[in-house]
Amino acid sequence: MSRGVQSRSPVNISDAAGELLRLAEHYRQMCDDELLILARQKPELTDLAQQALTQEISRRALNITENTPVKVQPQRPLSREYEEDQQLVEIATVWSISDALQLQWLLDRAGIPFFMGEEKATGVDKVTSHFDQGVSVQVMNIAIPWVRDVMKVYEPRDDREPKEPELRPAPIRCPKCHSEEVVFESMVPEAEGQKAVSKFQWTCDMCGHQWVDDGIGKSE
Repeated sequence: MSRGVQSRSPVNISDAAGELLRLAEHYRQMCDDELLILARQKPELTDLAQQALTQEISRRALNITENTPVKVQPQRPLSREYEEDQQLVEIATVWSISDALQLQWLLDRAGIPFFMGEEKATGVDKVTSHFDQGVSVQVMNIAIPWVRDVMKVYEPRDDREPKEPELRPAPIRCPKCHSEEVVFESMVPEAEGQKAVSKFQWTCDMCGHQWVDDGIGKSE
């Protein structure tokens, strides 16, 4: 059997994503000559192998016909040619070992390689970063279509997404004795050119002082 040719044995759905990634990487390492030969044996490949082979041939813009002459060409460096597909993309930040294990189990079940933390650990047991500071989980860009399904069922128990602080207005204080025991009396309209501006009239319950302002408390 020629290099890259595989029998049509069934592939489990849970392993399909990982198998497609493996085949895609395998065909990327072949030169044009090998792909042209393999393309002529396409019916002997599995469905996943045919898909990966078609994608690679299309990416290289190879014109495959029965009479296509086979010429060995020097292969370009993989790090440049496939940099976009191999680029790591963050899919989540985990804040506990239990959440990390849950996400690892889901990714493993889908056959998707992943990396955790700055150390690029391939398993929770190899992570040296501190989970209480958040550990980034990344996958290769080519795996994103399968990751979307994984993230639909991922349910983190320790989600620490930063929330905007709640803004509370400063309390209304008496400008004379600074007491917060003030009573709203009424709205006092004031003419400002042709635009009416409403003011608030207050009375301090502690010292009896009365004043008018715009109703916004002044912080100390």
